[in-house]
Parts: sequence; C-alpha cells; structure tokens
Amino acid sequence: MASIVNSFAISGVEAYLVDVEVKTITGQPLIAIVGLGDTAIKEARERVEAAINDSKYKFPQKKVVINLAPSDLKKSGSHFDLAIAIGILIETGQLVRVKKEKFGIIGELSLNSRLRACSGILPMVIAARNAGVKNIIVPLDNIQEASLVTGIQVFGFDALKDVVDFLEDKKVYQPNKKNSIAAAQDDIDGIDFCDVQGQDGLIEYIVVAAAGGHNLLMIGSPGCGKSMIAKRIPTILPSMTEAEALEVTKIYSVAGILKEKSGLIKKRPFRSPHHNASTNSLIGGGKDATPGEISLAHNGVLFLDEIAEFGKNTLESLRQPMEDQRVTISRVKYTNTYPASFMLVAAMNPCSCGYYGTERCKCTDYEVMKYRQKISGPIMDRMDIQKYVRPVDFIDLSNDYRGATSESLRQRVEAARKIQQQRFAKMKGINCNAQMGNQLIKEHCILEDDGKKLLMMAYERYQYSARAYHKYLKVARTFADMDGSVKIRKKDVALAIMARDLEKDRAGLTVL
Repeated sequence: MASIVNSFAISGVEAYLVDVEVKTITGQPLIAIVGLGDTAIKEARERVEAAINDSKYKFPQKKVVINLAPSDLKKSGSHFDLAIAIGILIETGQLVRVKKEKFGIIGELSLNSRLRACSGILPMVIAARNAGVKNIIVPLDNIQEASLVTGIQVFGFDALKDVVDFLEDKKVYQPNKKNSIAAAQDDIDGIDFCDVQGQDGLIEYIVVAAAGGHNLLMIGSPGCGKSMIAKRIPTILPSMTEAEALEVTKIYSVAGILKEKSGLIKKRPFRSPHHNASTNSLIGGGKDATPGEISLAHNGVLFLDEIAEFGKNTLESLRQPMEDQRVTISRVKYTNTYPASFMLVAAMNPCSCGYYGTERCKCTDYEVMKYRQKISGPIMDRMDIQKYVRPVDFIDLSNDYRGATSESLRQRVEAARKIQQQRFAKMKGINCNAQMGNQLIKEHCILEDDGKKLLMMAYERYQYSARAYHKYLKVARTFADMDGSVKIRKKDVALAIMARDLEKDRAGLTVL
C-alpha cells in the first residue's frame, strides 16, 4: 500500500490539497514523479535523495514512483520536497509515525537536508485549514507567515531530521522565538501632506478620491507637485480590514516578494512602475502567469507617472481590469485569475512641452490634442477625477504656512469610508463608492430635481458617455458622504462636474 502525505499546490492566489503518494516497486533504482509537475518538481529527485542520505537514512534501492494527486492539475514549485522525503521514509519503514494527527507538510530541501523558505505559504496554510487539516509543518523561516492563519497549529523546523524526530515523538517540539504573529514593518519615510504648499483646492479633490476610491488624473506642468502629491496619497487612505490585509499578503506571498517571508501587510500597497514597463509586468503574465503590478496594487494605489509616455497597448490592457476588478492571465501551461481592485492615480503634462496655458507654451491646439490623444477616450472615461495642478507661486513657496496634515485628512477619509462600509455591509466585495455597479448606483445615487437639471446641462455641453454619467454620480455620492449628507445635493453634483477639467478643456480647443 502506498504511503500518502498531504501537501498543497498554488493556483493563482488560492491553494488546494495535494496527496503525495509514494510507492516502491521492484526495478532499477530511480525516482519517477508523475502528476503534471513542472521542472522544479522533477528536479526534486536529486534534492530528496541527497537530503535523505545526508540525514543518515537509506535511500531505497528500488524504483520509487511518486504521484501528485489530483494528477490532472498542473503543479509547480519546490515546496513538495519535504513531503516527498517524508513519504519515502514512511514507505521504506525508516519513519514510524507515532503521532496520528493529520499533518500538512510544506518545505524545500537543500542538499544538506536543511529546510529552505518557500513562497505561497499563506494561501497553502489557509487551504489546509479549509480542508480540515489541523496541523501543518513548514520551514522555520516561514513560521511567522504561516502563523497568520488562525485555527491551525503551525510547526516550524530547520532540517529533515528534526521533522522525522517530531513525527516519531522522539523530541518535544520547542516553539522558536520566530513563532509569533507580527505585522510587516512599514517603511517610515516621513512624508506628509502638510509639505504640499499652494494646492489647497486640489487637495480637497484628493481627499474625495481617497474617500471614495476614485481613479484620479493630475495634469500639470513639470515641477508643480504631481508626483509629490501622489506619493502622499497612501498616508490618508483608511486602514485595511483584516480580510483586505490577508488578500494583499496572499498576493505578495504567491509572488515571492513578501518582506522577510513573514508578517501581515497592513499598509495599503503603493506601486509606481516606470513608463517603459511591459504589458506583462503591468497586467501579469510570464511563463507561470504570475501577478503583475495591478494585482500587487490590490486594495491600494497604482501610480502611473507620465502616463502619456506608457505604451498604447500597455495602457489599453488596463481597461478590462479597471472595470472587472480582477484579471485573468492565460498562458499555454497556466490560467490564473488575480484580484485587481486598485485606485489608479496618474500624472501627465498638459502638452508636449509641458507648459500649456502659460506664455512659455508655443504648442498649437492641434499639437495639444495630438499629445493628449496618447491616452485613449476609454481610458480617460475611466478616470473619475481629472484635475489641473497649477504651478505654485513664489509667495506660497517662500512662506512658512503648512497645510493640513495627513492625519487630519485621513480622519475625514475614514469618516466617509465608514459611511460607505455601513451602506455596503451586505454587499460582498464592495467597500467604497467607486466599486458600485449600475444597480447600486440606482439605489444609492438618487438626485434631486435641481441636481438632475445641472447634470443635464453638463451633458448637453460636453456630450459625455454613459460611463462618465455614472462616474459623476459616484463622485457626487462621495462629496455628500464627506459632509455626512444622506441625499446628493445640487452642490455635490456641481463639485462632481468640476472634477473633470479635461472635458471642459476639450470643449474649448479648436483645430483648423
């Protein structure tokens, strides 16, 4: 009868139970691994044999067949090494399990039988708990990450021999000092909105964008503070819920970039890819269909500086994820779906020279329109708030006036976000106004007659799309929430219409 050890495989940001079945049969000594494993799994043969011999056990002089069930699903990663080694030792009678509890086993083996940290530990431990596995063995360096999951006992070890002694009850498990739940340490960079001078009007729209999770486009001349403001947006975003933090940590774990392989990410992500980033790096992809920047920015901010310089195809690939809040990456071997609910913040110059609207600009209306057409209409339509960033004059720069602090702005944002969370309490996956669908808009964005008339006048002048109409309603709903108003008032509609500067500007451009 084959020995069976429980392990886990990753699919996207989720994991599922895998039975590692080990059977020795008469034949030429070798290891045959079946079950649609990738190259890393096939190479486990050499790592496992070296680790078993190094631990003073005997590798069987028979044919060893290892099946990773279910066998019809593709599997990848080196974290099956430990489960394979334990299965071989059980099958050959060198490990007699005294502990009868059900264990899940994860870990990569080095040639000297040490256990190395693996990526994707968090979703695998969650899958273990969901599958009814109450105990799990992981490498010592992964124990903090694994301990984030409640309702399951986590055991961390440093070598194959230690795992065998534990299963045979030869040694009492001693929790390591690493066995503690900790939050990943956030970088303290000292940035604060009080450093921003002369942009008080714009900051009000920044606060509204943060409160409602609205996409934001800032247009301004070089050096006016667009990037400075964007980098400070995470300081006023509300704290993530435990569910949101686990979602983000799972993505970073699967991507293999979780800080020090430990800690729950509690700070909202801020990703700022360079404008020469490829489509695969932004959306996700590669040989193994790994998550891209939009998934790494899940529940946080994706900042595209100089958005007009990004490749057209790269920008167009954002359209569907921005609507669906998830992205499906299909490759020859893998098809993975990742969450991608992010707040898009972008910055660009108003024209090719960067000084449109001032005496320094010599661009014609045609040149200005040609430059702005680098960003397609559908992408521009998805930007809820489009605001000009005016250059700061000398008086504002030279005085000692300090604006509102990030802490005070964040309190306003959290107050508005609390109203939204109560409104959408029964809606799964809806946390803010920007995520409302058409049905929710009809339910929660009811306008008074004065507001309807104002919106109709704006439509007749700017001829905006149905999507832009819904964007106006969502932004107006957030303005009302900022004041704690149940109804959307006329002034909320007016402020929402004023949020889209580019549409007003487009109406004034003339091309001969």
